[in-house]
Amino acid sequence: MMAEAKTMTYLPPKLHTSYYPTFPPKPSEDSLSYIRSVLTAPTTALMGVVVDGRKPEREVIVRHAVTPRCRVRKMVGGTNRWRLPESLGSDLLGSSQALRAINLPYNESMVHILTAENPHQSINLDMEKPYKFPLADMRPRTTTGGDRPVASSMLPQCPSPPYSAQPKPKYAGIPPIPTFVPSRARPAKPMDVFHYHSKRTTYPTGPDVLLHCAGMDWELHRPFLQKSETLSSLLNYADNPCPRYYYKNKASETLDNYINRSHIYSNEYREISSRLNKVEVKDEAELGKERRGLDHPAHTSARCMANMTVITLDLKDPVITKHSIAVALGNLYHDETEVEVVDVVGVLAVAYHLKFKHLENGCARIMMRSIRSRTVCSFYQAAVKYKQHEVATSCERWLECNLIPQLSTQIQLRDLPMDVLQKILKSSRLFTFNEYSLYKVLAYWVFLQMNPQIQLMPSHSSVLAYFNSLPKNSSLLEREEGQAYAPLFQTLRLHGIIDSSHIQDIQQMNILPQSWIVHILAQHYQALHGGGDMTLMTNFNAAAIRQGFIVDDEPPYHSEVFSLHGFHFEIKAVRTSKRGTYSFYMQRLKPTDPTLTFRQCERATFSMRPDRDVKYKIMVQTVHDGEQELYTTGPLTQRFGLGDKTSRSEVMTVDNLVKPIFVSFALIFPPS
Repeated sequence: MMAEAKTMTYLPPKLHTSYYPTFPPKPSEDSLSYIRSVLTAPTTALMGVVVDGRKPEREVIVRHAVTPRCRVRKMVGGTNRWRLPESLGSDLLGSSQALRAINLPYNESMVHILTAENPHQSINLDMEKPYKFPLADMRPRTTTGGDRPVASSMLPQCPSPPYSAQPKPKYAGIPPIPTFVPSRARPAKPMDVFHYHSKRTTYPTGPDVLLHCAGMDWELHRPFLQKSETLSSLLNYADNPCPRYYYKNKASETLDNYINRSHIYSNEYREISSRLNKVEVKDEAELGKERRGLDHPAHTSARCMANMTVITLDLKDPVITKHSIAVALGNLYHDETEVEVVDVVGVLAVAYHLKFKHLENGCARIMMRSIRSRTVCSFYQAAVKYKQHEVATSCERWLECNLIPQLSTQIQLRDLPMDVLQKILKSSRLFTFNEYSLYKVLAYWVFLQMNPQIQLMPSHSSVLAYFNSLPKNSSLLEREEGQAYAPLFQTLRLHGIIDSSHIQDIQQMNILPQSWIVHILAQHYQALHGGGDMTLMTNFNAAAIRQGFIVDDEPPYHSEVFSLHGFHFEIKAVRTSKRGTYSFYMQRLKPTDPTLTFRQCERATFSMRPDRDVKYKIMVQTVHDGEQELYTTGPLTQRFGLGDKTSRSEVMTVDNLVKPIFVSFALIFPPS
């Protein structure tokens, strides 16, 4: 016992500040064998197939025993077509499904299938009640953000969880940019963000202005507040007219502090030294007007610490958060604009109220460089509210090209205001694949407005089922809840929808009044019996039928067939030998042309007229060095024949094009 006690006295002391977690116990092989068997089941089942030619090893087959707890899956009807772990042998269906289990990941189509609503729930059982779109409980309900909808990459942050059951309020109609931040990230307080910016600028003395804003106290320095007209005016109004004393330089301040702390010098000498080291300024307004450098005596005053000026600013804009205030005040301390894209809307709001022109211009440049599907709606509304006309114009130009290709497939489509959507649909620069694409995006937009609880972009079948389930006694535009959307559908060129399947979808949706559909069919019937003449269409800019495509990747050419009232044209874009140079033209096709598909040759209507007057326009848009460029032929009229010399239009050649290239063809058949 004595020896044991003596041995224990030599043990090192325990470190209470250290923590060494114990290793978790290893799971048993029996518990892991079944999991491994399930993961490798498709590969194991494919061993021994004729294509493989190998025989399954015995240890592979019996590596997991058949026990009541871990049973081997058997073939049951149309499910589990491969056994575990026996070989499939000549089971072709089982081999096919095993190969799909190995090679097919969760692609976009599979995600749409897994997240789609049950079609059985889309049936409107009561025709008298308005239809309410169902939302399954197992479907993720994604909401964005919390109290602070934006995050900064400069400091680690932790906002509210990315998936929350609480609905997110919309701040003054401007939807915030959704972000995802790991839940274990250290929260960054607004004061930490402000210190990150302000501490980068070395200043000889401490803060001399205290700003009360958003329930927080911000310690600022007087010289940097001159960048903001609002803060400088508040500062001039809050300063007392009594004279203020400033040290001449930093050395004078250090010497005066040493003399005051020392017991050697008399009080009379201290007063004389203090009077000689300081400068008296009586008119503070005149001092604020002149342009001073950081070495000016007014910037090195210890008296300002004792006499700190207190100002109060009340910002009542719901877009503004404490985080955006911290970023905006921090940008007072450096000339370059440092704002993250997710913070730019809130920071622009603060800069607008502070009248901080340099920061406003910097936020505008960041917004124009960062216009995407996720940001265009919030950027546009912020630009209109805070008078950034260049940003609003850039958003409109982006929407004119990408409303159909990009925004129409994103959930952010619902945040697009109605007046902006109507303005874009009326624009002559609007790009679309065809006229039905515009009708389809309008139907999606109306669906999202009537079902704001939807958080994922619905499939076309879901939208079709929803509108089909509405009461049949009248169309949506004729009822009270749909009359507000009538101006949007009136901007469409519905006579350009000539595909029978598209017209059938329009009839099933029951959005348009029946008289509109009858008018469309009457126009088609009249044009077919009139040799293609579109007698009712006199305004080319408002009635020309459009079809377009995007040149993005290889091959170096693009070709599509444009069919209208018995006449078929091939619209083409061909890259020349010179890099960035493309030629665009359209060519009339003969009934026996190999470009036409078998369905078009057998089912489509062909006009036997040897020539046809066509009024057309070719328009090409691209983005070069951040600027949207437009090239167009303008309205041209040409008689198209079936010969080699008369079947092709004028060729439009454009140099220095940058992909993606948005190409639009518009044409109309005048009476001839």
